[in-house]
Amino acid sequence: MRCTGPRGSARRSEEVAGMLDHLVKGATVVDGTGAPAFTADVGIRDGRIAAIGRIGEASRTTEDAQGLVLAPGFVDPHTHYDAQLFWDPYATPSLSHGVTTVVGGNCGFTLAPLHPARPEDADYTRRMMSRVEGMSLVALERGAPWSWHSFGEYLDALEGRIAVNAGFMVGHCALRRHAMGPRAVDGQPSGEQLRAMLRLLHEAMDAGAWGLSTTQSGTHSDGDGRPVASRYARPAELLALARAVGEHEGTQIEAIVAGCLDRFDDDEIDLLARLSAAAGRPLNWNVLTVDAAVPDRVPRQLSASERARKAGGRVVALTMPILTPMNMSLGTFCALNLIPGWGTVLALPVPERVARLRDPAVREELLRRARSEEAGVFRRLADFGRYVIGDTYSAANRGLTGRVVRDIAAERGQDPFACLVEICAHDELRTVLWPMPSDNDPASWALRAETWRHEDVLLGGSDAGAHLDRMCGAPYTTRFLGDCLRGRRLAGLEQAVRMLTDDPARLFGLRERGRVAEGFHADLVLFDPERVDAGRARLVHDLPGDSPRLHSEAIGVRAVWVNGAQTVRDGRVTGAVPGRVLRSGRDTRTVSTR
Repeated sequence: MRCTGPRGSARRSEEVAGMLDHLVKGATVVDGTGAPAFTADVGIRDGRIAAIGRIGEASRTTEDAQGLVLAPGFVDPHTHYDAQLFWDPYATPSLSHGVTTVVGGNCGFTLAPLHPARPEDADYTRRMMSRVEGMSLVALERGAPWSWHSFGEYLDALEGRIAVNAGFMVGHCALRRHAMGPRAVDGQPSGEQLRAMLRLLHEAMDAGAWGLSTTQSGTHSDGDGRPVASRYARPAELLALARAVGEHEGTQIEAIVAGCLDRFDDDEIDLLARLSAAAGRPLNWNVLTVDAAVPDRVPRQLSASERARKAGGRVVALTMPILTPMNMSLGTFCALNLIPGWGTVLALPVPERVARLRDPAVREELLRRARSEEAGVFRRLADFGRYVIGDTYSAANRGLTGRVVRDIAAERGQDPFACLVEICAHDELRTVLWPMPSDNDPASWALRAETWRHEDVLLGGSDAGAHLDRMCGAPYTTRFLGDCLRGRRLAGLEQAVRMLTDDPARLFGLRERGRVAEGFHADLVLFDPERVDAGRARLVHDLPGDSPRLHSEAIGVRAVWVNGAQTVRDGRVTGAVPGRVLRSGRDTRTVSTR
């Protein structure tokens, strides 16, 4: 008697065990390395890319990708999704635009650690994040559990419930607050307090923090309007923290100084170089603004990278490959408040604010300050004739939506700033304003393309998850690809994909991510090269407490996979949450600066 049954069953079990989970057939594969695109099938199994080429293996699901591009999932190196991931595990809209890995905890601001004996620190943190990062206070209060104290507990609270991969720096402000309490603002740490900060930083990195983030930018204020805690740190404190970063595998530094907004001074260049060299780790900063009208800015900013290399460090500038539209108003906190001399006027109660803004002498002084050297990069906000009127709320402003202030002012025989003030006054300052960028000229775009080729320049700086009702930088990935394929064509497809994938993955030392390669994690995006783009930003009310934010739909993105699981299909999230909290050492390797 032939015993075929058991042997046949074993064979079928082996076939099932070797079966692919999903097969993408006939895609144009752009693998992230910059190599020429090629046509291939790509098989996914157990969260990884199992095979590339002509694949005959059986698969549980299969799709035809002829005419579509399959690329690695995009890596966004500068986000503030620290809170949003609790109520929005899909990190929208980033995930829909092909972003599969986000880096959070930037600019010195994190939600942990929190001192267990001071519950009021959580409230302070929420109010600070609301002020400095433009997050809805209601959403922060209602949308996150605030159930942690240590940084490791914060990471654990996200584990297993997010759809993207997420890695986090630990914020200097949180370290200072934990170690020094309220004296973190305007105080200097004692020896014991500095040791406490270092202990907290080591504990955070042991738990998986990617390193340290810090800020000394004059634009960063807490919920009480005072400078955030890390702005009081002196170089000795910063260098001690940097050296601690260098004791852990797979770590980084992210730092913001006042000169990031325009031009570094000599001391800032020296500080950035010393911090990176002391840690022996790359340091990135945000954001390099490229404008042909200010030709000395890029060389000045990149001199920090040159100085760092001579000192044994590496300083990397993040820069955006698109112009991110900014939603502003005279009634809410926005970039106009950050212009020197403007914050005091714009903080007044609305009736008094209107009266002051209608005063010609006040307007003249505001314009003088906005056009001065001290305004830095905010100088480009001072050309009020270039503003476009958005939503309006009064009968007096009917028909003005979509019109340019310069044209309205000419019709009325007014100065553009006076005209804008009158329009806003009719709406009790609720009028939505869209400043047209002054650096949208061919020379500036040519300079951007040249700057992107620098070895210490990386695309990024979306601020996704922050400034939610004022800007929407998250779609930079698809908008950039659309521009490269059908617009200015400043970069080829393979180069553009590499800048969005392998370049950031290598900077952060991501293990087996950033490329379409056998054995790598199956973080993938499938898109139509004829259509890929980002929709116009629009205001939606979908945050906890019905708070508003700007949102942009992805165009031409067929599907997104994270760790082999489909998370987006034709613009809709699937409900899967296969993302991982990426922890330093385990998921990142050390990137040498030498």
